[in-house]
Amino acid sequence: MGANTGQEGELYQSFGLDVVWIEPIPEIFGKLQRHVSQFRAQAAFCYLVTDEDYSDCTLHVANNEGASSSILDFRAHSEMWPDVRYTHSVSVKSITLGTLISRESIDLGRFDALILDTQGSELRILRGAADLLSNFRFIKAEVPDFESYGGCCQISELSAFMLSKNFREYSRIPFMHSSGVGTYFDVIYKRQRL
Repeated sequence: MGANTGQEGELYQSFGLDVVWIEPIPEIFGKLQRHVSQFRAQAAFCYLVTDEDYSDCTLHVANNEGASSSILDFRAHSEMWPDVRYTHSVSVKSITLGTLISRESIDLGRFDALILDTQGSELRILRGAADLLSNFRFIKAEVPDFESYGGCCQISELSAFMLSKNFREYSRIPFMHSSGVGTYFDVIYKRQRL
């Protein structure tokens, strides 16, 4: 989720992985769809996934090809990336992961991992999909240890939630740090055997 243009499509294809890409920004989705259509086992869908079905949301679109777009307002994100700003907003309806899977007839048995890069709404998505999480072996999220977006989840909160769902941190890799602001991490959670 938060597919953007599917930059990792070639990598996933090289491993022969089945992939479902989810991107909410219509103009970015068009690029995503064109890009991943060349890969046999990859499909793209245009949805905004949250913890609520059919809620009216405002999605703020960022000037970095949509990469920092969010339903949340910038907070310290602007200190870490001062050149990134919102250029416009689009109104969209939200959907939960469960409703999306049902609507698009997606077989979760084909997938080991759920990857989230949704600019602060990761925990909302996971809460809305709590009954589906046990279908995945790994869940990866991009998450900060500071308030990058207003009301965004932070790593301590996300890790506590994942632990309550029987997932433990498997790896935590910092990829951006700003002194006096904080750090962004790519975190992978692995489901524990019962």
